[in-house]
Amino acid sequence: MRKETIEEIVDRTLRFWIENAANQLPCDIEKEMLAPDQPVEEWKFWLPVKSTVTDAEISEFEAETGFVFPNDFKTFLQHKHFYELQMSEVSFCSHPINTWRASLREMMFETYPREFLFDKGYVPFALYSDWGLLCFDSHHHNAIVRWDHEDPETFEYQYENFYELMTGISKD
Repeated sequence: MRKETIEEIVDRTLRFWIENAANQLPCDIEKEMLAPDQPVEEWKFWLPVKSTVTDAEISEFEAETGFVFPNDFKTFLQHKHFYELQMSEVSFCSHPINTWRASLREMMFETYPREFLFDKGYVPFALYSDWGLLCFDSHHHNAIVRWDHEDPETFEYQYENFYELMTGISKD
């Protein structure tokens, strides 16, 4: 049931983006995700596609980073590829078909210095408004915390887990 709920929330949100033509960016779009009949201009439309992420790829990425993702987040990664997914105040890390690991690696290790987050056991996966980041708290069963970039020592509990985050923000 959790898997189906997460997938339905993602699908509903991505449908909204497409219906409102919010699925465009001023950058190169991977050919598998490029919408047909593109306008001749800098901004290109992208379409979400079924995820190609395998269990083996997730395991390899977990071994590389030293962090095991919660099962609900694995469901999220293995459902759809997208360039942008914003729900309420949460902007999830870009998840393009061929470069999803690079995007997630950048969010985890390069958005802010490692010593502020990852080295302390907080694993970023989404931007939160203009406050900072949402992170998995590896000290507390991967609860979701909000990190304020203006107060780098403060981590505020938000949700018990990724599923609670998804169901909570989908109602906003």
